Amino acid sequence: MSTTRRTRGTGSIIIKRGVYHGKWRVGTTQVMRRIGPVRKVGTSEGLTKSHAEAKLRKLMEATVGEPVIVERVTVEDAGVRLIAHLKTLGRKRSTTEGYQSYLEQHLAPFFAGRALSTITATDVEAFMAHCRDNGQSVKSTLNYLGLLHGIFDFAGRHSSASANNPCKLVDKPERLDADADVRFLDQPELDALLDATPGDDLGRVERVMYLAAAMTGMRQGELIALRWQDVDWLARRIRVRRNYVRGEFGTPKSKRSTRSIPLADRLGGELDLLHQHTHWSTDTRLVFAHPHTGKPIDRSRLLKRFKAALKRAGVREVRFHDLRHTFGTIAVQAFPLSDVQAYMGHADIATTMLYVHHTPQHAAADRLGQLVADSGQVPVGTRLSESQVT
Repeated sequence: MSTTRRTRGTGSIIIKRGVYHGKWRVGTTQVMRRIGPVRKVGTSEGLTKSHAEAKLRKLMEATVGEPVIVERVTVEDAGVRLIAHLKTLGRKRSTTEGYQSYLEQHLAPFFAGRALSTITATDVEAFMAHCRDNGQSVKSTLNYLGLLHGIFDFAGRHSSASANNPCKLVDKPERLDADADVRFLDQPELDALLDATPGDDLGRVERVMYLAAAMTGMRQGELIALRWQDVDWLARRIRVRRNYVRGEFGTPKSKRSTRSIPLADRLGGELDLLHQHTHWSTDTRLVFAHPHTGKPIDRSRLLKRFKAALKRAGVREVRFHDLRHTFGTIAVQAFPLSDVQAYMGHADIATTMLYVHHTPQHAAADRLGQLVADSGQVPVGTRLSESQVT
């Protein structure tokens, strides 16, 4: 951030993240407003310094005579304050960085320079339409709206900028695309992936990690943060206590995410072999540490090698996160839904229910067919002879 000093009483121009902002006082209240993007060298896009100066003078003239109590807080101003407040409250770094991205990339550009007090429900609906027209998923749009809702509530509690929250007055889009997010590997595909994983030092660690993801439903960050002390051999459980996100170790995603998961024999045997051969086998060391450094495996490299293994195996491309979905589709066939919810750390049973709709139901179909046959009706798939047709 850079500031251009001016004569006292004429305000100042600040450059933040490539955008000019004007700052001045109305009575005893300091006002800051967005002016516009800085012109890039060699282009005609954006504002020159003289253009920014001219717009600043117009903005200052427009505020003369405004009641001092009406602080013109913009979406960006209030968003910055809210995020700083959440950091003070100890909100996770991954969360606040996500909010920062929503604010800078989506909310601030759309509501550029608009005071909160001037934004209506119609404006919020226009933002939703803008997200849809620009290819944003329903999930992403709901995330942006959630932050915008929080910004209005926060501003209403801490300033006179806005007494009403227009987000409460709009109908939110429904996540009709939720089912499309569930992709998984069947058993032959999973085995093919494991067989196609390289046999080098890193590959031996990755192979067990892939198997652990598919047999526990743990998230990638939870797997990277797993320590040997979290593997309870005696109780045959894996205890999820930590997460690794954006280069930092922390607590899992939510309270429910701190959980324990059954340790199946196949996975237990693979973990035991890894424990015997790794240089990093003490309790506090990482289970899936980089074999040469003992440090967390680089996420981007992990994903690149994962995709390469899928290609070698001839398996359709899926995300690493879909290994978690693989566990979900298997678990709902073996355990009560409430247990699966606990194993996966879902806050809502409805999320767990998604796996029921993606699980092969051959056994159920066979049982239904038998019931129909026992009742004297023709089972599904039975062909009638000509004499039976009436």
